[in-house]
Amino acid sequence: MFPMIEKRHWREECGVIGIAGVDGAAELASLALHALQHRGQESAGISVSDGHRLATHKKMGLVADIFDEDTIRIMTGSNAIGHVRYSTSGSSNLINAQPIQVASHRGSVSLAHNGNLVNAPELRREMEEDGSIFSTTSDSEVILHLLARSHAIATEDALAEALARVQGAYSLVVLSRDRLIAARDPHGFRPLCLGRYKDSYVVASESCAFDIIGATYLRDIEPGELVVLGDGELTSRNLGAAPNEKRCVFEHVYFSRPDSTVFGRNVEAARRRSGEILGREAPANADLVCAVPDSSNTAALGYAQATGISFELALIRNHYVGRTFISPAQKVRDMSVRIKFNPVAEIVQGKSVVVVDDSIVRGTTMRKLVKLIRGAGAKEVHLRIASPPVTNPCYYGIDTPVRKELIASSHNVEEIATYLRVDSLRYLSLEGLLEAAGEGDKYCDACFTGNYPVSFADDRGRVGLDAADTGRAIEVKPLTDGRKDG
Repeated sequence: MFPMIEKRHWREECGVIGIAGVDGAAELASLALHALQHRGQESAGISVSDGHRLATHKKMGLVADIFDEDTIRIMTGSNAIGHVRYSTSGSSNLINAQPIQVASHRGSVSLAHNGNLVNAPELRREMEEDGSIFSTTSDSEVILHLLARSHAIATEDALAEALARVQGAYSLVVLSRDRLIAARDPHGFRPLCLGRYKDSYVVASESCAFDIIGATYLRDIEPGELVVLGDGELTSRNLGAAPNEKRCVFEHVYFSRPDSTVFGRNVEAARRRSGEILGREAPANADLVCAVPDSSNTAALGYAQATGISFELALIRNHYVGRTFISPAQKVRDMSVRIKFNPVAEIVQGKSVVVVDDSIVRGTTMRKLVKLIRGAGAKEVHLRIASPPVTNPCYYGIDTPVRKELIASSHNVEEIATYLRVDSLRYLSLEGLLEAAGEGDKYCDACFTGNYPVSFADDRGRVGLDAADTGRAIEVKPLTDGRKDG
């Protein structure tokens, strides 16, 4: 049987913000975190420095629930960093919320990190055997321990020394008493951009964080670049870029907001282009096109424009759904999709519908969405996916299922279509996706190909991913097997 787990997409990773040399930096950071909330909804935090001391406030929950007017009023200082988190390494609880602030021989230091360090377990074991005590289970704390162990005098020199020992993905901001530092890993897996706010500098995971505070996007922090931000000043150094830049292509598929500039390219333009290419590669004889909102809206518009089929808002998403208790009873579990999505019967009744989504992970929720659309009277349902089949998990800062739970890892397109009970199913080709993203040779496509740019040890100590390790087989029943949905 397919695993019945309610998870339509991969989870976002994290989002970071840094504000340097601006009075009321914490208030600006909190506003910026609102714009980055889509990148993590488990916890949020801000560290602020007034030039003499650091203070950190963080809690589990959403930004709006954590940073009220009274909290922001007492967080005084001109330098601040912030973080929204969805855990990819370390469990989901307050001790792993970021920024992580520590005291060391160089004073208080706070760090916020987006990414995943593939050699963190090895480094952690090494330091624990040497007497280090860790207070979290997050891989991000490894960087702080390496920073504290350095004998370099300047914090930026110590950080550069620490980052030379870590492998994997990191876009991070570090705050000390008198300076703010930002750095991006040599492959450039995760985004990090630089902006200008009045006479000062800001950094953020996405440019939409600049828009909300009135800052201007300047450029990306380059892969392997470390910048020190001060009062209207910026110094940059090269940590040594990797031979091949490997940006996460899923930032353009799903993670980033369409109003952001990521990796130097507008996300909306990339998604619309992916829909257009999908329409060219996989047209359908249908009456209307609709998106699975919200991340697929732009790709669906592109598909409609390329095919000449009318775009309709045929599937409505409830944006006011919080964490919902899911009963083990299958009948109640099916209701979780109805809570979040509802088709417009007047639009789909008696029609052949093209449903555009950005990706398929396990397929369980999509199967239920198809059932809802058919139940609303759709005559045919043709599914189009604006990315290739996801066959491998990510190890560079995205929370993905293990390989055996990815439906495309052990099933071909025809088998998946049968399970989903759609009249046809087509995916965007890898070539089409990379064309849409632009500079295709600079993207990491490991989730589609299994070609990992940085080697890693899995939980059984093996390096890299064994392509033959597909896990247990997943049973696919035929479309007309007479079974109830479940």
